Amino acid sequence: MKEDPQKVKRISQRRAFFLPFLWILLFSAFSCYHPISKTNPYGLDIISDIESYNRLVAMDSSNAMVNINILIPGIVVDLKYATRDNFIHRKMYEAPEAYVRKPVGEALTAIQDELGSKALGLKIYDAYRPYTVTLRFWELYSDTLFVAAPWKGSRHNRGCAVDVSLMDLKSGKELEMPTKFDDFSEKASQSYMALPEHVLQNRQILKDVMMKNGFIPLEEEWWHYDFQGWEKYHLMDVSFRDLKNK
Repeated sequence: MKEDPQKVKRISQRRAFFLPFLWILLFSAFSCYHPISKTNPYGLDIISDIESYNRLVAMDSSNAMVNINILIPGIVVDLKYATRDNFIHRKMYEAPEAYVRKPVGEALTAIQDELGSKALGLKIYDAYRPYTVTLRFWELYSDTLFVAAPWKGSRHNRGCAVDVSLMDLKSGKELEMPTKFDDFSEKASQSYMALPEHVLQNRQILKDVMMKNGFIPLEEEWWHYDFQGWEKYHLMDVSFRDLKNK
């Protein structure tokens, strides 16, 4: 049967009209694409390579990871998981590099400046943690009371959590806090009150300045703070080496 010329013309016009929109949709999908981490057994959406990370930063500069040591000269960084001085007693990080998202770094800078007026400063115990390390923690210590559930991921994996304490800038010593870092006793709780007055005061100084600048305290650990808005950032498994050489 012979095709109606007018019908063929209308179909061609429709195809010509919708084809550019199809290409736009395809381009948008591929420009936002990032692979699932090969080390992820839980099907989580994880940024696992530097190319995918760079694409996210190009779309939104707040995704950028900044090195705390470089961003805030003079800040004390003592990454416990880059040593054996931690509750696992194993070196978990390949390098003592403290990274956080750009807005987190800006908040930490403001905190350091504010504390400096009181001759105090921050001490950083932990910051960004590659997701692979969270998996290793779980393999070594499978208890969600002490380590992040790998099927959810950690806010450390998002570059939006820090473990911190306070330093006395004059003496160069850490202020006395309720417990040592990674002490999982009841004394580590934000609400534990059976402590000397000066220790309670030190904990409160830290809590006040962190919350004032956009951080949320974790009840069970006096040292752990999550940055508000952490939900918008992807879980990441990009190595310290790749971030350093980006």
